[in-house]
Amino acid sequence: MSGFVEKPEPLEVPGLVHLHTGKVRDLYQNEAGDLVMVASDRISAYDWVLPTEIPDKGRTLTQLSLWWFDQLAELAPNHVLSTELPPGAPADWAGRTLICKSLRMAPVECVARGYLTGSGLVEYNESRTVCGLALPEGLVDGSELPAPVFTPATKAAVGEHDENVSYEEVARQVGADTAAELRQATLAVYSRARDIARERGIILADTKFEFGYEGETLVLADEVLTPDSSRFWPADSWEPGHAQPSFDKQYVRDWLTSAESGWDRKSEQPPPALPDHVVEATRAKYIEAYERLTGMSWT
Repeated sequence: MSGFVEKPEPLEVPGLVHLHTGKVRDLYQNEAGDLVMVASDRISAYDWVLPTEIPDKGRTLTQLSLWWFDQLAELAPNHVLSTELPPGAPADWAGRTLICKSLRMAPVECVARGYLTGSGLVEYNESRTVCGLALPEGLVDGSELPAPVFTPATKAAVGEHDENVSYEEVARQVGADTAAELRQATLAVYSRARDIARERGIILADTKFEFGYEGETLVLADEVLTPDSSRFWPADSWEPGHAQPSFDKQYVRDWLTSAESGWDRKSEQPPPALPDHVVEATRAKYIEAYERLTGMSWT
């Protein structure tokens, strides 16, 4: 059993129809048929949406995504139409709301990995492969791969876990031409972002993208290259062979599985509320990622 510990009720806003409540984002549609995407301060871990929010998290994700969309504009068009608040929207939506194109979404999480960790490391240790792709011997947690790899995953509902799938399975689902286009775009965007991050002293270990189609044009959608969708490591402390310090919610995961939390991940019980010190440290990590990548101060 997993999902929301406490599922929020969607806000009613004149002129907007609520479509979906996700782990972090609430999705609405306006009268013009555009999507209105609102990033909350919710945080998820181990397939649970936790009962405690991280202040400013939604704004950080939104502003960082906008910065990345600008950096990547030459490589991939994106879905953002406007950042203006819809009429009648609450003031708290400022800075966390995007008006977006309604796209025909590709039914796959487009994951790029440049370093070995996470579920990729688990598979590698079992079979020397990641998503069926053969990798050389001798790699360890945190190793840089010989070249970035496309390791797609299924899109999971709230409370369920994304599952890695092979490229061949993606081609079967969406067709060979679409699969090839998704792979090429994913690796191109990852490689550009990896180089930008590296210039700022950050390793982009892996990330996931979502793409959709506007007619026949492939469009980068959802959030992009945030601490929620990516693993960012400080380059000056990178040392393969163990888990790396990171600018993401790993701090929350570590606390949940610690003796202090008292939570048994394998039980059917929902995770507990986060203590103030975990909330403050997690907020600081999101803001540090924003500031180090963009070079701008968080206000």
